[in-house]
Amino acid sequence: MLSALSQLLLFQLSGEVIARALALPVPGPVLGMLFLFVALLLKGGPGHALQTGSQNLLQHLSLLFVPAGTGIMVHFHRVGSEWLPLLLSLIISTAATLVVTAVAMKCCLPGTAAVKGEQQ
Repeated sequence: MLSALSQLLLFQLSGEVIARALALPVPGPVLGMLFLFVALLLKGGPGHALQTGSQNLLQHLSLLFVPAGTGIMVHFHRVGSEWLPLLLSLIISTAATLVVTAVAMKCCLPGTAAVKGEQQ
């Protein structure tokens, strides 16, 4: 578990260092995740330690939402005073996500609409 956590944190650290050193507009953890992805592709998948360590982290993923919930409770007065922009942004972003996902899925499916149209 310690080696898996160390690997994940090293990839995150490397992404953070590169993002800050090159002043990239991409967050460091995103670059670190990209580096991890490339390393896993080159290695042929995760090792046993990384796989079990990641599974252990995923089992306790709900604990990572505690700071966000605490932040909402600390700034609850702002949520109450700015509820309309928050509600609109939630509705618009959810709708946009659904539309983009549907279009991406339609593009990724192997010609289902075109095949049905040709067969009729």
